[in-house]
Amino acid sequence: MESNNTLHLGTASGTLLSIVPNIVSEDILKTIILASIGAIVSFAISLLLKWLLKIKK
Repeated sequence: MESNNTLHLGTASGTLLSIVPNIVSEDILKTIILASIGAIVSFAISLLLKWLLKIKK
């Protein structure tokens, strides 16, 4: 089956262009804040688990 890159690019571009007007700046800021909090919590939990495993051994 032959791949048609133009069709894929057109579909992806059309999808992106239809989503962009619906994104408001408050959503972007909220997403950045939540992603930062999630990364910090994930890092802290991994350090805590590493420390607990070290104590257990």
